[in-house]
Amino acid sequence: MNRLAIRAAIHVAAVFAMYLSAAMLIPAAIDLHYRSGDWQVFAFSALIMGGAATAVMLATRGSKPQPNTRFGFLLVNLLWLTLAVAGAVPFMMSSLELSFTDALFESVSGVTTTGSTVISGLDNAPPGIIMWRSLLSFMGGLGVIALGLFLLPFLNIGGVSYFRIESSDIADRPFERFQTFALSLIGIYTALVTICALCYNASGMPGFHAINHAMSTVATGGFSTHDTSFLRYANNPAILWTSSIFMLIGGLPFSVMILFAVRGRYDAIRDPQIRVYVGYSIAFALMVAIYLRATRDISFFDALTHSTFNLISIITTTGYSSDDYLLWGPFAVTCIYVATFLGGCSGSTTGGIKAYRFLILFQLMGNGIRRLIYPNMVQAVRYGDRTIDPDMQRAVVLFISLFFVLWAIITILLGATGMDFLSATSGALASLTNVGPGLSAQIGPVGNYSDIPDAAKWICSAAMLLGRLEILSVLVIFSPVFWRA
Repeated sequence: MNRLAIRAAIHVAAVFAMYLSAAMLIPAAIDLHYRSGDWQVFAFSALIMGGAATAVMLATRGSKPQPNTRFGFLLVNLLWLTLAVAGAVPFMMSSLELSFTDALFESVSGVTTTGSTVISGLDNAPPGIIMWRSLLSFMGGLGVIALGLFLLPFLNIGGVSYFRIESSDIADRPFERFQTFALSLIGIYTALVTICALCYNASGMPGFHAINHAMSTVATGGFSTHDTSFLRYANNPAILWTSSIFMLIGGLPFSVMILFAVRGRYDAIRDPQIRVYVGYSIAFALMVAIYLRATRDISFFDALTHSTFNLISIITTTGYSSDDYLLWGPFAVTCIYVATFLGGCSGSTTGGIKAYRFLILFQLMGNGIRRLIYPNMVQAVRYGDRTIDPDMQRAVVLFISLFFVLWAIITILLGATGMDFLSATSGALASLTNVGPGLSAQIGPVGNYSDIPDAAKWICSAAMLLGRLEILSVLVIFSPVFWRA
């Protein structure tokens, strides 16, 4: 990696930080509207960040290296790090008086759409802070989609991209219609957030809360405006079903949405990963609903409402909760534990392992078993009507292998900080999959991460970034060969 490429990546990150500083004026305006003194925090943060970003941008201008894979990896990591650090500044300077560790944890959780929080008293927090958390989720969700659709497929570590779905001639020239496609992506994403907010409001959620929850719902971010998440709306089925539907939509591939809405490609909805994703979402929701109806004194509709909401929330790595599901019984908790691994589709706002990887993995397993009987058999791994090339097969196996290795390492590290076994195990998993809540009383659906050790917060922050950036794109920059000229 030469100095020109590093300089150019820093320049792009500085330009990005300028736009981010402008976004800080939105919560400043919100605080002014509600007569909160924290508007000065966001105004000052915008001034400081904007000035620093402008200085760096001017100092690094004129740097235009030839785009390549290594530059792409460096840029992705630098942009996400910039967003996380810049996003922490208002938290640290606000009336909440968060430490740098807590502020960075909250910011990383927002931009990675994880939804873990260290803030207590959200119901009485300054409205600008509430809006900033939601904006970080909104920007993080949009960035995740762009990462999955535009960059990772061309770095040979991502999934099925829009270009590969549409036609081979576009795959050969992926940026020929980049601007049109990017505008369509932003338009659909924003439209979904707007419709979700209107539905929330029509279902009885106050306007400010509806807007904030809509941004976090479509981004599958999980940041709520209440300490108790959706427990406040537990008796409002309309709100819970609205959230379930839009969380499920957030887990769909946005490439398919664009093909469907912009190009009229109705065949795009036959994407195999959609069937897998919707299939296991329905299966888990029904199993838990039947179990709740059999073990608790509630109607099947109520059981289905809460099981659907909470299971889809976990599967899509959103992290909302309408009840303390740790009290639902061993079968329900086991289903939630398994669902934490799953995730949505490639090119969506979700984290986790994702449906398309399971689709490819189970085909590889089936082919391997058959070859034990017929050693000379050659059988292709297919994704719909397309053959999956060996490089993609290796990428899937490598990702899943690294996922479990890192989960074990992170669990050990969290245990070393003093966290109990269940908190360490589920916290590592929830951070790496970007789900948010763990399975212990401390960090579960009615708890938060405020009382875990500072060292554990740094470890979880790193795990959230690893999970959000698909693991491989982070680990590669720690390889010595990456930095060789």
